[in-house]
Amino acid sequence: MSDAAALPGQPRGLVVTGPATERAVNVLAPNPSAMTLDGTNTWLLSEPGSDLAVVVDPGPLDEGHLRNVIDTAGKLGKRVALTLLTHGHPDHAEGAGRFAELTRTPVRALDPALRLGDEGLGEGDVVTVGGLELRIVPTPGHTSDSLSFHLPADRAVLTGDTILGRGTTMVAHPDGRLGDYLDSLRRLRSLTVDDGVRTVLPGHGPVLEDAQGAVEFYLAHRASRLAQVETAAENGLRTAPEVVAHVYADVDRSLWPAAELSVRAQLEYLRERGLI
Repeated sequence: MSDAAALPGQPRGLVVTGPATERAVNVLAPNPSAMTLDGTNTWLLSEPGSDLAVVVDPGPLDEGHLRNVIDTAGKLGKRVALTLLTHGHPDHAEGAGRFAELTRTPVRALDPALRLGDEGLGEGDVVTVGGLELRIVPTPGHTSDSLSFHLPADRAVLTGDTILGRGTTMVAHPDGRLGDYLDSLRRLRSLTVDDGVRTVLPGHGPVLEDAQGAVEFYLAHRASRLAQVETAAENGLRTAPEVVAHVYADVDRSLWPAAELSVRAQLEYLRERGLI
């Protein structure tokens, strides 16, 4: 059995529905898979003593899950007042429209197509509900519309799919771009260095207790994979499937389609910089 403290980011352990920090409660969606790990983490956020809550990523269009999120809030004496999206992938956002109907709340997102209401989300925005403060941190790369949410009172950041609680994420080419993703990881690292962020509340997988360690691991992993892809290309493997079969030979084949998207993003990154 692995020692969690020795793993990247110090994962807390099992992914469960329940409190994660003083202001954050996880409601785990019933959609486990190789891509979603244990399932989507739907985050219920509220200030202690407030009867209002914010939900981040309602998850898939699963009626039972959506009602479970509302029931969980009710048991805590909270009413959902606002829904936020980290990005538009269906495992995070497909249920947002139905959830908005059930809660009669607006949905705010970077992508206008995902919004329900007049307000979006963007650089420099601060969301306040019932005394809770969330600072919006654009973190494109996994997708072009990816956002993270800084929860300063808990020294935490909600990262969606930009940083996962276990393993690493993909760069969803062509919408996702590797250069953007590396910049986003550096931005998250600055939150850990300059703003005291200690905890990662990811979109999938367990809570990470060592935010800086998680970011450093991701940056090192990306640098290593990029070097492998560059070497493979220099050795004549120029198509994404060829590179995946060589570089990701140690990865479960069920994940190769996702790996191919990341490889396409890496090849594009290397070509743009004249490295291959």
